[in-house]
Amino acid sequence: MTLSRRSALLALVLPRLEGAPAPELPDNLLATLRRGHPRLIALDSDIARIRELVRTDERAARHYDRLVAEGAALESAPTVEYKIVGPRLLTQSRLCLDRVYKLALLYRITGEKRYLGRALRELRAAADFPDWNPSHFLDTAEMTHAFAIGYDWLFPALKAAEKGWIRQAIVSKGLDQAIPNSRHTGWKRSRFNWNQVCNGGIGIGALALADEEPEKAANFLRQALESLPLAMGSYAPDGGWAEGPGYWHYATRYNVYFLAALETALGKDFGLSRLPGFDRAGHFRIYFAGPSGRTFNYADARDTLESAAEMFWLARRFGEPVYAWQQHQLLDQRRGADPLNLVWYGAKAKSPEAAGWPLDAVFRGVNVAFLRSAWSGPDAIFLGIKGGDNKANHSQLDLGTFVLDTGTTRWAVDLGPDDYNLPQYFGKLRWTYYRMRSESQNTLLIDGENQDPRAEAPVTAFEAAAGGARVGIDMTRAYPRLTKWLRSAALVDGRRVALIRDEIEAGEPVEALWGMVTDAAVEIEGRSARLGKDGRTLRAQIRSPADARFDVVSTNAPEPQASNAGTKKLVVRLPGKVRKTSIEVTLALAK
Repeated sequence: MTLSRRSALLALVLPRLEGAPAPELPDNLLATLRRGHPRLIALDSDIARIRELVRTDERAARHYDRLVAEGAALESAPTVEYKIVGPRLLTQSRLCLDRVYKLALLYRITGEKRYLGRALRELRAAADFPDWNPSHFLDTAEMTHAFAIGYDWLFPALKAAEKGWIRQAIVSKGLDQAIPNSRHTGWKRSRFNWNQVCNGGIGIGALALADEEPEKAANFLRQALESLPLAMGSYAPDGGWAEGPGYWHYATRYNVYFLAALETALGKDFGLSRLPGFDRAGHFRIYFAGPSGRTFNYADARDTLESAAEMFWLARRFGEPVYAWQQHQLLDQRRGADPLNLVWYGAKAKSPEAAGWPLDAVFRGVNVAFLRSAWSGPDAIFLGIKGGDNKANHSQLDLGTFVLDTGTTRWAVDLGPDDYNLPQYFGKLRWTYYRMRSESQNTLLIDGENQDPRAEAPVTAFEAAAGGARVGIDMTRAYPRLTKWLRSAALVDGRRVALIRDEIEAGEPVEALWGMVTDAAVEIEGRSARLGKDGRTLRAQIRSPADARFDVVSTNAPEPQASNAGTKKLVVRLPGKVRKTSIEVTLALAK
């Protein structure tokens, strides 16, 4: 079978697997390979530009100073070690990657041998590992990425022997572990972050050695270019990401690493960046962050808005200055010292307000919506809510959950993930852990049970106007005992009040418990509750049913789970089981 015929057949198969079609690939993938080094992500012309940038741009200069300080601190730090925690070497792989990027860039900018020597010590330590833990292939991919950057960026300064052992490590511990018949390559069929990280990390390794190992490099790159659209199809149609904000960052970062490396090494990305939805991925990130600087952290995500250098790359690639605007804010807050912030830095930036972006957005590919009263300000309301798919990778049983901010204060809290090393966290015990269960989410709990792990909840309505906005979600499939459950979230009364409304019907009476996790102090006054935090007060009010009352329940979980200290759950209790009811709760700042 010819290569073009093989690609054509694969293009027919991939859409049925909910990915984007594979690109048409030439017979000789390496025909346009840039000769010599460096050729990955940052060329020598980029280094000259960075030197000028840190001389003329105050923000970039401050970021460079942080890199220099971190580089100095690394001189006395111990190197990585072969330390597997749970099933993972990942912490060490990421540590090596972070250090090599920083040290190698500092060496290229300054020419100071101390950075070169420290980078080589780091690489030598990891090269001596017995393996890079291919049974958890993310570990192998990220370590291969580290070695590829070290090899490529430091190549002109490396001695022949140093090139030899770095190259051998990339081949034997990286590329050879990713061959098609390896038992560790199930990620090739993944629609989520494993695909992008593994294809991206190993793909960068292949590009680093493409002139010295052309057959292995070309074979893997063809595999990666045919596999990656499966995951990139998950951005369609509007840039959303089902794994949540944390894994948006991980997946998109590696997607960008690989596309950037393809462009600098081969002069093209084979049309991957033009796949549907990828140009909108940055929109999703802008919308999932509230004025508090915290994200709507559904699935296995923490609520910290991390620095994301890939937003600079996306801003440049798609001509979207709002993407750069957010990254500028994070650099000013000194969130991280990623060298790629300088490599991809964009000075052209515009706030979403200045760009005329709407306050509200719904991402129908993942059934997540965001409503706001303003983009910023002490009283700006941010309400994020999701339907979604409980089958999605890293999902919790959280259909219908929401978060709520006013200004810099978060009132409705998502507890986030627990320890990945808990027994069977990603296996048969997952739905027994409190943070994974429906009872820990800001949604309805029916008969104290979990939602159906295979249920989906589509957004069915979305309305936005100057005075308010509303999103409706069909939640009926979340619980088999319900024949109807419609949840809506709205900003009403001139966008000053958040309203959560649930309409449910059941064939037999059920216990329905409305809930919202918070770390605020709570005072119950029957059908009203006062939440206090950061010197401010949020008033919760039950509009219906008339016989419902507020209560507070514990969020404590037994060891070895996270204790959830400092939080509790505000709930709405009905006097008994119901077959049909409507629960309405409003949340607004007290004047």
